[in-house]
Amino acid sequence: MEAKNLSIFSSRKSKSVTERTAAIILRICAIMSIVAVASITIYMVISGTPALFSQGFADILFNPVWNPTGKNPEFGILYIIITSIFGVAAAIVIGVPIGLLTAVYLSEIAQPRARTVVRSAVELLAGIPSVIYGLLGILIINPVMYDIERALFANDPNHQMTGGSNLLSAILVLAIMILPTLINISQTALEAVPDNFRKSSLALGASKIQTIFKVVIPAARNGILSAIVLGVGRAIGEAMAIVLVSGNSVNFPTPFASVRFLTTGIVTDFAYATGVHLDVLYTIGLVLFVFIIVINIVLTKVVKAGVANGK
Repeated sequence: MEAKNLSIFSSRKSKSVTERTAAIILRICAIMSIVAVASITIYMVISGTPALFSQGFADILFNPVWNPTGKNPEFGILYIIITSIFGVAAAIVIGVPIGLLTAVYLSEIAQPRARTVVRSAVELLAGIPSVIYGLLGILIINPVMYDIERALFANDPNHQMTGGSNLLSAILVLAIMILPTLINISQTALEAVPDNFRKSSLALGASKIQTIFKVVIPAARNGILSAIVLGVGRAIGEAMAIVLVSGNSVNFPTPFASVRFLTTGIVTDFAYATGVHLDVLYTIGLVLFVFIIVINIVLTKVVKAGVANGK
């Protein structure tokens, strides 16, 4: 009897120690996450603001002229900012419907064999390095865009041919790159919807398609919005693939113009930039960081509003 008591007390003591240890480890991990975010924020603010004060907010943020190596250097990033906003927005407009409908097919419609094949293809897309997307863009998308460009602007002497390296090519590459994130997270959100929702809708006389679009998708709204947030983050932070297919020239973002994104601007100039030029590149990084924060805050509020309305 005494041995059993000792064993019971020993087990309780061991369990208590394990729980306290696990709590400490989890707390440390949480603190490290906070420290990492705070450190990045402080570093970006310290590194990105000197150029704003030395050159002026308007001369950097609202000036369309980017000529850092000229006799009278200009560091305007207005066109670069507009390009990033327009390019990411267009990629999301293209990618979200395709990704969501693919997720619906995988979770609600596909037979097991077809589901396995499509899911394997999506997982393969997720594992492809960014530079490979860029190379595929050069080999496949850019030639097609160039053929279209020549057909549209053959008699336009004012148009400068880009060889297919333009904004439209970059948008298509971005749309393809964000598909794995959108599909995987949206599919998880759809599969998390209880089957009772589907059965109740079908029992009330709704068709399968009506059940999917009127019941299942609204119930998975928050997870789908999270997929969009991560997709936006992937698109706005991409550099290597985009620098290969966008032409990387600072122009107003028209579909067949060679353009430069915020990320590609940093990648292109960082190796040789010095002085104010280097400071402005850090400012571009700060602008990019602010964009991501604003997008996360806005979409988080949208999710919370959706939860409140659902209640």
